[in-house]
Amino acid sequence: QVQLVESGGGLVQAGGSLRLSCAASGSFSRINRMDWYRQAPGNQRELVAGFTSGGSKIYADVVKGRFTISRDYAKNTVYLQMNSLQPEDTAVYYCHAEALIRSDYRVYDYWGQGTQVTVSS
Repeated sequence: QVQLVESGGGLVQAGGSLRLSCAASGSFSRINRMDWYRQAPGNQRELVAGFTSGGSKIYADVVKGRFTISRDYAKNTVYLQMNSLQPEDTAVYYCHAEALIRSDYRVYDYWGQGTQVTVSS
């Protein structure tokens, strides 16, 4: 299967920056896509940043111009650089991956354990 290990969350003041990382490991043939989601208390989980099937980057409107997603295909790792953080960015951030599994050659979705990002005003 696939394990996703996230790192980089923490507490930061408004206007500050954080960089999240998510590394995938396990018995997969290929990672099709890797994205970042977030969930604030009382809210649904929402897509923050990801890639289209053509490889273009997509962002939630509220983070455009402040967050940047990137991916290291050789390391099966995705990053989220978050700048100009605001209190409303406070949430648990989850890494998501869609992987082709070697054992049955089917595609499955996987989630990381989540990393807390707290932005103080």
